[in-house]
Amino acid sequence: MARQRLVEYHLGRLKDKRAEVRIEAINELLQLDAVEALDTLQELYRNDPDAEVKKAAQSAGRTLFLKSRQQSSESQA
Repeated sequence: MARQRLVEYHLGRLKDKRAEVRIEAINELLQLDAVEALDTLQELYRNDPDAEVKKAAQSAGRTLFLKSRQQSSESQA
């Protein structure tokens, strides 16, 4: 429950007008292993005007995607 509130808080911070806040939020989502944020990170990568935010979203999204695939294959094994 607390984790979900943290994830939602950081997802909300992705809409902040300051790029550094958005980057911090991306890093926090990565620390939380927030695979549920993948769609939002992809959207941020496609549409954010700041190149550093795009880069952070792409990197975090890739890491979370690979983690989710790894966890999925482990649970099927």
